[in-house]
Amino acid sequence: MSMAEQTAGLKAFIELLETVADNKYVLGDRLVEVGVSGPNLEATLSAIAMAQGELGHARLLYNWTFDLKGHKGKKPNIEKQTGKAFKGVEEVHNWISLIAALFTVNTAMDLVLKSVLEANHAEIATRVNKLLREQKEHIIYSRNWAQQLLKDRGAVPRKFKEALDQIIPEVEAWIKAIEQKTELVDEGYISRESYLYQKFHHKLKEVFIQELTGVESA
Repeated sequence: MSMAEQTAGLKAFIELLETVADNKYVLGDRLVEVGVSGPNLEATLSAIAMAQGELGHARLLYNWTFDLKGHKGKKPNIEKQTGKAFKGVEEVHNWISLIAALFTVNTAMDLVLKSVLEANHAEIATRVNKLLREQKEHIIYSRNWAQQLLKDRGAVPRKFKEALDQIIPEVEAWIKAIEQKTELVDEGYISRESYLYQKFHHKLKEVFIQELTGVESA
């Protein structure tokens, strides 16, 4: 299939997959870069293991986009992202910003890919089931760390909230853009009633609920 033959929905879907792949590719890179100096040995080892997972997911999604574009023969090697990674992911430089990006971005990606799965489009289940299972572990890990950082002493909770404030608006804008692309829904690439933005905020709130109730009762 040539680029000219692609429908509006397929083009939007390829862009969606490339955005997820780019963010996973860069997250994988940052997990190694920042993870080697994690707060403790266990954190470092987990970061390195998750880096392999994220890079594997990125490769799987890039290969899928090549198939959707009608690429024949050997898949090209991935040397760099396609330019769709979030600025907040590219700018991860320490453990605090790594956890903020890892939790926020994977939570959003999970909701989007589940909506893709719910749409029941041909081939999709086989492509994303394993990825979603593995990604769940990354979300649980980063959510636990997020809660730890929020309960920490000194400047850490404030710095973590600042890191979240940097990344959340960017992720929100992406989710809203997906919800507004009617061609994705019309051509069956995402489920009609996905409520992505609403679900994303609900997931974030779950992490802050203890901390917020503490603030309210203070």
